[in-house]
Amino acid sequence: MSAYMIARIDVTDPEEYAIYAGQTVALAERFGGRFLVKGGPQEVIEGEAPSRHVIVEFPSRAAAERWFNSPEYQRVLPIALRASTRDVVIVEGV
Repeated sequence: MSAYMIARIDVTDPEEYAIYAGQTVALAERFGGRFLVKGGPQEVIEGEAPSRHVIVEFPSRAAAERWFNSPEYQRVLPIALRASTRDVVIVEGV
């Protein structure tokens, strides 16, 4: 069953965040991940929303967790944590 990593992000340092974001696609692909949403224009139609959303599809929850916990991703994660505030979840598909 597919799983989706969903991130709600407010970027606080765009230059540093770009360093992180420039590495995530290749890293996710190594674990079967495919970006469905990576920022882009948005319209808030209800409630409040951060400035950026990201959705990455993985073949399974285990694959998403392997990607997140991999040494490669953990090396770039501190960049994102310094350059943004964010909520990240993994949600299983239907």
